Amino acid sequence: MVLDGHLRSLVERWALAPDGEPIVTRSSRLLPVLQGGRPAMLKVATEPEEKWGAGLMVWWDGIGAARVLAHEGDAILIERATGSRSLADMARHGEDDRASRIICETVARLHAPRQAPPPDLVPLSVRFRALLSTGAGGMFARCADAARLLLAEPRDVVPLHGDVHHGNILDFGDRGWLAIDPKRLEGERGFDHANLFCNPDHAIALTPGRLARQADVVARAAHLERRRLLHWILAWAGLSAVWLIEDGATEHVAPTLRIAEIAAAEIARS
Repeated sequence: MVLDGHLRSLVERWALAPDGEPIVTRSSRLLPVLQGGRPAMLKVATEPEEKWGAGLMVWWDGIGAARVLAHEGDAILIERATGSRSLADMARHGEDDRASRIICETVARLHAPRQAPPPDLVPLSVRFRALLSTGAGGMFARCADAARLLLAEPRDVVPLHGDVHHGNILDFGDRGWLAIDPKRLEGERGFDHANLFCNPDHAIALTPGRLARQADVVARAAHLERRRLLHWILAWAGLSAVWLIEDGATEHVAPTLRIAEIAAAEIARS
């Protein structure tokens, strides 16, 4: 196995043994490793957002999130998920409600009160700039209005994961379900539940009646006001669509805006 110089130096310094092939994503380089015989994941961030998220992982200290074993600059070593269960598989095979409840339980642990929050958290108002400045009409304007309404009077402000979905909460065996890959945000806790309505894929998310049913499930499990949760879904779908356009992933824009339309219709009925 050929490792680049940075990964190789970290493997040597932290006394790690490679346990799989390197993985390259849009924002990170990853390497499955063993530390003292225990499965771990070495991650080197290539985007600033990922580097900042490591600080939040350290702050959570293994409560609701994967435990950090070592951290230095743009590199983080965390315990590795070795369980066989998948929330995405649950959602696709008749256990969508259960998957949503597990997500809510995990997020509640992340949001639980603890010592002073880490510095340099990014306010949600900054996160939503792309949507709020788009100037587009139609559903984009409706989503932006929802975001302005929510951001003007935030409730239950906490450090946020920022990218909660079925693939970012993993089965850690005896340690249970734990989160990975946070974005280090701060804002209303309801925001952290919005993205699961766009996941695990468009086929599931756009199943007739799915959004309304999961809004019921999540509102009860997370103790959220259902109508306000629907506004967060609307705002998040609009922001996601703007990002997709910026990234050139235009084939995903229409289904994402369809989720926004369903959320807006559900708001009108509530």
